[in-house]
Amino acid sequence: MTEKLATIAFDADDTLWENEQFFRMTQERFKELLADFTEADHLSERLLAAERRNLGQYGFGIKGFVLSMIETAIEVTEDRVPASVIRELIAAGQEMLRHPIHLLDGVEETVGTLAEDYDILLVTKGDLLDQERKLAQSGLGDMFDGIEVVSNKTSDIYRTIFARHNTAPERAMMVGNSMKSDVIPPIEAGAWGVYVPHNYTWEIEHAEAPAAHPRFHELPRLTELPGLIDAIQKS
Repeated sequence: MTEKLATIAFDADDTLWENEQFFRMTQERFKELLADFTEADHLSERLLAAERRNLGQYGFGIKGFVLSMIETAIEVTEDRVPASVIRELIAAGQEMLRHPIHLLDGVEETVGTLAEDYDILLVTKGDLLDQERKLAQSGLGDMFDGIEVVSNKTSDIYRTIFARHNTAPERAMMVGNSMKSDVIPPIEAGAWGVYVPHNYTWEIEHAEAPAAHPRFHELPRLTELPGLIDAIQKS
């Protein structure tokens, strides 16, 4: 007999609202600004390497992204990057931090429906101030029974979060667009992991799906989540 689900946790960026597309738009601007110094493909590789290298220092989010762009610009120009380019990169980051929230289709209705019967958590990575801003603008805040902004998403962190909210992992489900952060670690912690792909996913968040695992599911749209949960509860 399957343990009945009690808690549904959601990722935020690109699960509830748009996020990665704004990073990609800014990265295109980055390529334009440095077009005279290096090829676009090479620049993308260098930026991704900087982002990987800097995660341990800057964490996830826009501020770390901007610092990685500046660092990459200095490197590829051999310290000759104009101050005007640095100024534009900083301005691009500030614009990202001011960008209004765009909820994905069906999010408000889906989360609202599930909130009637389950404890609802938000579990997200990124800069605390930026995530608080986005949550406030989203209008979803009152639907969540708990908000967790973490520096990384590991199985131990999920166990800690579920324990803090008085939920056994086997009675919890995590839903998100990142296989690496939102699906594999909660499954390793004993919970359910539901993958809802987005059109854009950061390269660092890619991982192989645990397709054979009984607690793994993939849905094409978040709006199908209540039906999946009903089926699990009846099994």
